[in-house]
Amino acid sequence: MEKVLVVDDEQAMREFLTVLLEKQGHRVIAACDGEQALKLIAQQPPDLVISDLRMPKVDGIGLLAGIRDQHPHLPVILITAYASSDSTIQAMRLGADDYITKPFRIDEIRLVVEKALARRHKKQKEPSGPSLPDVPKLEGIIGRSPKMIELYKLISKIAGLDSTVLITGESGTGKELVARTIHCTSPRVDRPFLAINCAAIPDQLLESELFGHVKGAFTGAVSHKVGLFEVAHRGTVLLDEIAEMSPSLQVKLLRFLQWRTFRRVGGTEDLEVDVRLIASTNKDLAKAIADGAFRDDLYYRLNVIPIYVPPLRERKEDIPLLANSLLAQCSLRQQRGPVSIAQEAMDVLMRYRWPGNVRELENVIERAVALETSDQLTPLSLPMQIRNLSDGDRPTGRVTIALPPEGIELDATVSNVEKDLMRQALERSGWVQKRAAELLKISFRAFRHKAKKYGITKAGRGG
Repeated sequence: MEKVLVVDDEQAMREFLTVLLEKQGHRVIAACDGEQALKLIAQQPPDLVISDLRMPKVDGIGLLAGIRDQHPHLPVILITAYASSDSTIQAMRLGADDYITKPFRIDEIRLVVEKALARRHKKQKEPSGPSLPDVPKLEGIIGRSPKMIELYKLISKIAGLDSTVLITGESGTGKELVARTIHCTSPRVDRPFLAINCAAIPDQLLESELFGHVKGAFTGAVSHKVGLFEVAHRGTVLLDEIAEMSPSLQVKLLRFLQWRTFRRVGGTEDLEVDVRLIASTNKDLAKAIADGAFRDDLYYRLNVIPIYVPPLRERKEDIPLLANSLLAQCSLRQQRGPVSIAQEAMDVLMRYRWPGNVRELENVIERAVALETSDQLTPLSLPMQIRNLSDGDRPTGRVTIALPPEGIELDATVSNVEKDLMRQALERSGWVQKRAAELLKISFRAFRHKAKKYGITKAGRGG
């Protein structure tokens, strides 16, 4: 039984992590800040430390530095809100074993903790005869369908390589989880895994985040900054939503992939790093190339090993496994007792098309657990939209709505159906409104009017 030290100034987070880790079979002690944590470590070092980055008195950086002075091999995992912040980068340079970005998934925490402890055990274990090759374990990904088994096999084959990987799939399918699993089952597991969303950062700042900058490179560059590629040396970098990268930055990324060298913004020195690059997107890159929005030479550099993550509707046999796993996580997170899913409710989940994929399923389960007062989810525990919409596979396109005993509000129900169909059309068309309008057999003008009426946007996904 490993001893884990949890450090966080928020009592709710300490209690949540304590319950989670104890359920994994670990012995947990907790501290409210870095100062208290260092005292506990001095008394008896734990097997693993999980610490928030921002805390009063001694923060995560100070705690990490203190640990490295006295216990250089003690694994430390940091919890941060911003993976690309200067403090996170500094922590990785100081020797943090890994980081977890808020908001995080329970599966992600389990995977990161297990890998950190496995590395510690491997270092402590004395060699006893010929070593056997490690068998990759894909604990973070859930599913037993044929498509998921093929995905597991592919990850196991390519994890030990250094080749660039391009992960494609709809929003909410778990592309980042696949990327992290590739890293965690690779020889680079002891080095950083850093992810950045190319659509979430303005183009002017994205270059600096990736490559760093020198002091005075632009207005506001008051000090030297190290970029993600440099911090992730010998590790892995995930560029999420790569299709949103500007043409000018695509050129610089292409040069990096060709020569594995780069220059900081405003710098003149070529720097060389060893980084495995993984890119992901929910867009059709072939269409983006045809539209002139994405470089074909960059696409060929990225698409060395393509991985397609199937949408949930193409692996519906995995829904019960996913739903029960998510239910256990939500119950734990909300400090509920055991909650089950009635077969009738599971049938409803199986019939729904899940345009938002696993992420949407997780949201539905979390909402149901939060609002249901009993210890079992029934069909009435699920949103009306989930209960009323058919699986959408009927060739006639007919939507069947069951009238519940308590009745329904007709106008609201029709609006919900219309909104959901519009979202499905947008998801299928890569959020191109003109193509979505064609799928719904309405004019582009009418579609745009309805999208504005319902507040459906790519950022907010609408009500």
